[in-house]
Amino acid sequence: MSKRKRIAHGGGLLGLLLGLAPTLAWAQEAVAPVLNSGDTAWLLTSTALVLFMTIPGLSLFYAGMVRAKNVLSIMMQCFAITALVTVLWVLYGYSLAFDTTGMAAGTVNLNSFIGTLEKAFLQGVTAESLWQPVATVSNAIPETVFMTYQMTFAIITPALIVGAFAERMKFSALLLFIGLWLTFIYLPIAHMVWGGAGSLIGSQWGVLDFAGGTVVHINAGVAGLVACLVIGKRKGFPQTAMPPHNLNFTIVGASMLWVGWFGFNAGSALAANGSAGMAMAVTQIATAMAALGWMFAEWLTHGKPSVLGIASGAVAGLVAITPASGTAGPMGALLIGLVAGVVCFLSATRLKRALGYDDSLDAFGVHAVGGYLGAILTGLCADKSLGGIGLAEGVSVGGQLFAQFKGATLTVLYTAIVSYVLLKIVDAVLGLRVTQEQETEGLDIALHDERGYSL
Repeated sequence: MSKRKRIAHGGGLLGLLLGLAPTLAWAQEAVAPVLNSGDTAWLLTSTALVLFMTIPGLSLFYAGMVRAKNVLSIMMQCFAITALVTVLWVLYGYSLAFDTTGMAAGTVNLNSFIGTLEKAFLQGVTAESLWQPVATVSNAIPETVFMTYQMTFAIITPALIVGAFAERMKFSALLLFIGLWLTFIYLPIAHMVWGGAGSLIGSQWGVLDFAGGTVVHINAGVAGLVACLVIGKRKGFPQTAMPPHNLNFTIVGASMLWVGWFGFNAGSALAANGSAGMAMAVTQIATAMAALGWMFAEWLTHGKPSVLGIASGAVAGLVAITPASGTAGPMGALLIGLVAGVVCFLSATRLKRALGYDDSLDAFGVHAVGGYLGAILTGLCADKSLGGIGLAEGVSVGGQLFAQFKGATLTVLYTAIVSYVLLKIVDAVLGLRVTQEQETEGLDIALHDERGYSL
């Protein structure tokens, strides 16, 4: 579900009017926004939780899985992305993603794909300006809070990508690629899904994506796969074993991601209400089910359950429930969690070995695959028969599944093609990959002249 959109069910009179006059527009009267302190307090908390997911959560999760000689480099990448995206979001990112100038329900134009620069440099975003999640409900939050909350989503999404090409990209190339990727991929996809009435994927196609299955996870996971293919395999892969250097870091990071994800999903209700409560509940349920699903799948396959496996399974569940967290019920969450845990396990192990790509930390296997599964299953689990909130009037489960498929597949294609072009541009300008000598020495020393593993 779009962060602006709420499913409305029409009455009998409305159905009759629409049947007699298909072109008749029906709209409830907008009401003046009024600051809601409870909603504001929850969004302030959620914003901190989502930022906590990147630094330190994702940083530790990834740092534990790389080799000791690259632990600081991966943490540096997450930290630098946080700073870079913050500045770009303020300059133009927020405006291009969420400005609604020129948009109208039922109309497809340029603004259905990308916003304008009306709010560049945060023009008009003041301490007094309010942002209203639903035009027909007076509850509102400060626009500064909404802007910063969405900024944290824009931060973690490109940070997820670095897990796919860990241990081999130049730091300068990383910064240029992330800046371009945010501009030409994240912002258009975010606008098309969450941009409000008139947005192509969320409004025109009716795709349900409550908290970022397409915008965040498919987007980042597919970009990660393209990046690891363009850059090439790590030196010695797959003949040389490259085990995680510190699983203590990884399990602590995964735990932080689990806790922080409540801000990610429950915060996407943009209010302290029942929708936020159910989003929190299904997030917990799906994550637990996925952790167990991955653990038992690994146990049956390899003979022993691993710490890395159960942590990865939990992340897969968090990923998969994200788009459905505002529409699924508890039983739907169990289904999504089970499917995500088992399928992502197979993707990160057997599929990767069969195809031979070097997705260092399984960004594609967990985020793209889990995000795609979650996006499709959202259409099924939103139905009342599985305890969901119900689909929009006149929309069948089959119709919603097709809409979910269109939205997820468009994201895959757009991200893959544009990511490839951007990577080639960066390679031509700066070169993507460190030298073999630097890779052997480790990026901590080679790029940052520091030793993280001595701590």
